[in-house]
Amino acid sequence: MKDKGRKSVDDRYAQWKSLVPVLYDWLANHNLVWPSLSCRWGPQLEQATYKNRQRLYLSEQTDGSVPNTLVIANCEVVKPRVAAAEHISQFNEEARSPFVRKYKTILHPGEVNRIRELPQNSKIVATHTDSPEVLIWDVDAQPNRHAVLGATESRPDLVLTGHTDDAEFALAMCPTEPFVLSGGKDKSVVLWSIQDHISVLAADPVSLKSPGSSGSSTKHASKAGGSNDKSTKSPSIGPRGIFQGHEDTVEDVQFCPSSAHEFCSVGDDSCLILWDARTGSSPVVKVEKAHNSDLHCVDWNPHDVNFILTGSADNTIHMFDRRSLTSGGLGSPIHKFEGHSAAVLCVQWSPDNSSVFGSSAEDGLLNIWDYEKIGKKQDSAGLNLPSAPPGLFFQHAGHRDKIVDFHWNSSDPWTIVSVSDDCESTSGGGTLQIWRMIDLIYRPEEEVLTELEDFKSHILTCDNKN
Repeated sequence: MKDKGRKSVDDRYAQWKSLVPVLYDWLANHNLVWPSLSCRWGPQLEQATYKNRQRLYLSEQTDGSVPNTLVIANCEVVKPRVAAAEHISQFNEEARSPFVRKYKTILHPGEVNRIRELPQNSKIVATHTDSPEVLIWDVDAQPNRHAVLGATESRPDLVLTGHTDDAEFALAMCPTEPFVLSGGKDKSVVLWSIQDHISVLAADPVSLKSPGSSGSSTKHASKAGGSNDKSTKSPSIGPRGIFQGHEDTVEDVQFCPSSAHEFCSVGDDSCLILWDARTGSSPVVKVEKAHNSDLHCVDWNPHDVNFILTGSADNTIHMFDRRSLTSGGLGSPIHKFEGHSAAVLCVQWSPDNSSVFGSSAEDGLLNIWDYEKIGKKQDSAGLNLPSAPPGLFFQHAGHRDKIVDFHWNSSDPWTIVSVSDDCESTSGGGTLQIWRMIDLIYRPEEEVLTELEDFKSHILTCDNKN
C-alpha cells in the first residue's frame, strides 16, 4: 500500500511539474540538506527594477552530527510578470536555488520547531524548541556561527520562562504590542511582554550581552546556550499571565489582530478557546468540540476579526464566527472546508485579501481558498479533482511530502514560501519553495477576459505579419 501511495504522489508531482509554466508567475525550488519545521518572511531589505531582496527565516533539524540551526537567509524575490515561462519550469529538485542565500547562522539549543517574528521590531524573532522556554533572538546582533561538530550553541538574547513542560509548537507574536504568546504540553497558554527588553536593546545593544546587566525586569536564566559559565547566562523574564482551560497539549495560539489582550488557542483536546487577559485567566469562550479530532492550527482574520480558522487531524478546516460561539458542546462553524486527504498542519489568512486563506497538510498539498467563491461557479487551477471542493481555487502540488509550514509574504502578497519535511519520501532533507501563482487565476474575471482579448489581437497581428 505504501508503494502505491508513493506512486500516486510521484504521478501527481509529475503532472504538477508539467503545468508549472501555465500556473505560476514565478517559482524557486530550494533543496534542503536538513529538514525544516518552520519558514517565515522577514523584512524587505532592498527594492530593484526586476526583483526585491528580502530576509527569510528558516530552521535546520540535524541528526546530531552538527548543531541545529536558525538560518537567516537573503531571498531575491522576482517581481510579478518578470520571469519567463522557460525559466520557471527549469529547476532541479536536487539543487539549491540561486535566489536563496544564507546570510547568517545561529546555533540553536535544540531543534527549531517554530519561528515567529516581532511586528514592532523586524530584527527580533522568537523560537520554540523541545523545552519549556521560549527563546528570543536579535538576529542582527547575533554573531554568525559555523555548524560544526562540538561548536558551542549560540546564546539567546532573552529567555521567556513560565511553562512547566515542553512548549514545542504553539507560538505567536502580537500585531499591536511587543507581546509573546505560547502554549505547551502543560496544557497552559502563557503570555509575556518583552517591551522592556526591546527598549533596553534599542538604547544599548551591548547591555544585554554584558554579565550582570540584565536590568530590573530580568533575571539570569538557569539554562543558556550550552555553556556552564555563569557569566554567559541569558537574561530571562517571567510571564504576565498563565491561562488554564485546555485538557491536553496546546498545539497553536494566535492573537486577535486588533487587541493585545484577546487571543485564542487550540489543542489535542479538540477545543477552541477564546481568552481575554483583562478578564482573568479563565476562558471567555470554550468550544469543546470544534473538530472531531486533535486541532493542529489556528489563525485569526486580520481584515475581519470576527472570523477564525482552525485546522485539524480530521483533515478539515473550519471557519468560525466568534459572534456566534458559545461555550460547551459542539462548535458550529459557518463553513467546513474539505480538500485535504490527511491532517491539516497550518492555516493562514492572506495579508491582502479578507476572504482568501491557505492551508497545508500531511498530504503534501497547499490549498488556496476563497470563501466568497462558495456557491459560485468556479474554474479551479492546479487541481487534480474532477470537481473542486467549494471555495478551493488553487492547489500547489510542488511538495512530495508533508508541508509543515508556509507563510504569505506581506511585502508581495501573492508570494508564498512553503517547506516540506521530506524524510519519509527521500530518507532525509526537505524542500523549500517560493512561488507566486499567475495573476490570471485570482484577478477579477472581467479584467482577465479583457486582457486575454487584447492578447488575442496581438497574436493575430503577429501571425498576419509572418
